[in-house]
Amino acid sequence: MTDDEKTTHFGNETVPEGEKADRVRGVFTSVASRYDVMNDVMSAGIHRLWKDAMMDWLAPRAGQRLLDVAGGTGDIAFRFLKRAGAAEAVVLDLTEDMLAAGRKRAEAEGASIEWIAGDAMALPFEDASFDVYTISFGIRNVTRPADALAEAFRVLRPGGRLMVLEFSQLPNPALQAAYDAYSFNVIPRMGQMIAGDRESYQYLVESIRKFPDQEMFLGMIREAGFERASYRNLSMGIAALHSGWKI
Repeated sequence: MTDDEKTTHFGNETVPEGEKADRVRGVFTSVASRYDVMNDVMSAGIHRLWKDAMMDWLAPRAGQRLLDVAGGTGDIAFRFLKRAGAAEAVVLDLTEDMLAAGRKRAEAEGASIEWIAGDAMALPFEDASFDVYTISFGIRNVTRPADALAEAFRVLRPGGRLMVLEFSQLPNPALQAAYDAYSFNVIPRMGQMIAGDRESYQYLVESIRKFPDQEMFLGMIREAGFERASYRNLSMGIAALHSGWKI
């Protein structure tokens, strides 16, 4: 099968692999101006606690260089710099409009962050050039997540750390069913009301259900070469943090 014939999922829709990145870019271009507001509304602000938990486990240190992929408006980069102090942060995202929103925020807060448009599957960086690689609620939007993990391994220095924050699966079927009911019935309506875009949030909800569960994704991290890989559930598994080390 040629690359042109390979397919992947875009939410519940099956699309050619070559189309997914452009369609994901379209989603985030559409929601960029209201993205942070929607995150607060959809999660009742809990996404902030999840990101703080990410920083707690990551324990940023002075002198480290961070690459935050699919970093959008910079939530993780800002937190990392605040915790680390004298450190460097690079945010890479597929969508220029998300980066533009992040730059405005950085200017307002006086933060020094490098903003780069690029693809998680083909990072424009040299081998072994970062101490920390993070991706927050972004890897499920990548066409081939295994390729993104391979790139993460490549650009990390020996002793470097990968950390992924992503929506996941609740271990209790009844709770999962209740969460699905909320996600599919409420979140797209919120997207229409707040961001004027129901379809993009319908895709984002569907993409969560297509992403591997905690154990399967842990296996993918190990297959990419990371060692001491583990995960922690957040809010009973609505989201999960996965960690791995390049030894």
